[in-house]
Amino acid sequence: MHRRILAGDRLIAAFLVGCALFNYPLLSVFDRHAVIFELPLVYAYVFAAWAFVIGLMAWAVERRVK
Repeated sequence: MHRRILAGDRLIAAFLVGCALFNYPLLSVFDRHAVIFELPLVYAYVFAAWAFVIGLMAWAVERRVK
């Protein structure tokens, strides 16, 4: 039971991190006309942030409690 509570708390934290990463003020920083690998910088940021949130959620669910 304790492991499920910790996993739930970690998933809530991952959700809040995702909300912060995809919020307007942070997205507007990367919404410039800069280009990286022939893609706008905001696309690279969204891809990296999405991968980070998915990795954070996988870590939260698969983490073993000792």
